[in-house]
Amino acid sequence: MSDALHQRIDSVPRGIFYMLAATLMFAISSALAKWQVETNPVVEVLFLRSIAGLAVVAVIILPRTGWNVFRTERIFDHAGRSGTQAVAQALIIMAFGLMPLAGAVAINFSSPIFAALFSVIWLKEKIGTARGLALAAGFLGVLLVVNPGADSFTTGALYALGNAVLFGSVTAAVRGMTVTESADTLTVYQMIFLTIFFGAALPFFFTWPTAHDLWVMLANGVINALGQYWWTRSLSMAPPAAVGPFYYFHLIWVIIIGYIFWGDVPTLLLFAGAAIVVGSGIFLLWHESARKARELEEAMKAE
Repeated sequence: MSDALHQRIDSVPRGIFYMLAATLMFAISSALAKWQVETNPVVEVLFLRSIAGLAVVAVIILPRTGWNVFRTERIFDHAGRSGTQAVAQALIIMAFGLMPLAGAVAINFSSPIFAALFSVIWLKEKIGTARGLALAAGFLGVLLVVNPGADSFTTGALYALGNAVLFGSVTAAVRGMTVTESADTLTVYQMIFLTIFFGAALPFFFTWPTAHDLWVMLANGVINALGQYWWTRSLSMAPPAAVGPFYYFHLIWVIIIGYIFWGDVPTLLLFAGAAIVVGSGIFLLWHESARKARELEEAMKAE
């Protein structure tokens, strides 16, 4: 067995550790956002979070890449996908303020399903039988979580579903952009444009935060940025099929946090729907990884 393969295998546990750490950071960030939007405008919470996140990203990325990270010929594509992401982030934060964290996060887990759907539409990828069944099962899981026709079908659930749809479209767009753009360039421009967009909207929603709220919102940005960085590190250290399933620990953390701080008790429908959504997402992850492996093997044989 080659040294490179040994290193790849040894890096999987570390990749899993980074993924678990990232999901914990995301859960804490979600809880802080839910707490802060109770007394502060959503745009203000997001602007301060993006400012702090931009500072963290700059400290982590710029020393390694220098100004080369800003080189791109797709500036309008960066702006477009960041604009969509800004709306998606606003929707999920509003959802946090209107419904239990676990429900909003469970609905958000359907974003890979929408990403696969948009990949079929925009990137002209074939849907296939396996993909089609996974998409159908995922939508069924979302319906169980949202529970249409019942009192739980709230505005918050609609916001969370809107976030999942938009984030799925962003994921598909990023997949298309990775052909020419590095992960560092995508991350830097994402944080820059998010800060610009939320900053432009801030004068229409601004209220003076207390000193305590200000520091909490800035800390939220640091925590969220660390989560993003550790998530990226995880995927760079191990195959997505190995670490991707551990992303769903995010739901476990928010169930615990929601119960401790807000007394939220998940329903059986939420557990059932979340299990179906998570299962569909893991299957799609495995299916896409296997497909890419086959394509790589065929390309190597052709050479």
